[in-house]
Amino acid sequence: MPKRAGEESGSADAALDGVFHALSDPTRRQVVERLGQGPATTSDLARPFDMALPSFTQHLTVLERSGLVTSEKKGRVRTYRLATQPLERVDTWLAVQRTRWTRRLDQLDSLLYDLKEQQR
Repeated sequence: MPKRAGEESGSADAALDGVFHALSDPTRRQVVERLGQGPATTSDLARPFDMALPSFTQHLTVLERSGLVTSEKKGRVRTYRLATQPLERVDTWLAVQRTRWTRRLDQLDSLLYDLKEQQR
């Protein structure tokens, strides 16, 4: 399908898809929210969740592959940080959608107003 003005293309689409996929899970959204407060280790991030550490680290892998988080390993401790660029891309995409739907709703409002005036 051809791209319209304001739509992403190619690898940008794949990146946006990865971010939305990563954010589709409530555990991963909670991790992103937590990292919004500052960096945290794997064990700090896993502590509030009732799941085995290997299962939890799979969530961290999805977040890292999407670009939403970065990690650094020092010795045996891995620390995660939130990466804001993917969230900025989502915000840009949502702004385009918001503008498009606001314009459409304004057009509908105008049409309904004109129809109402014609009925008078």
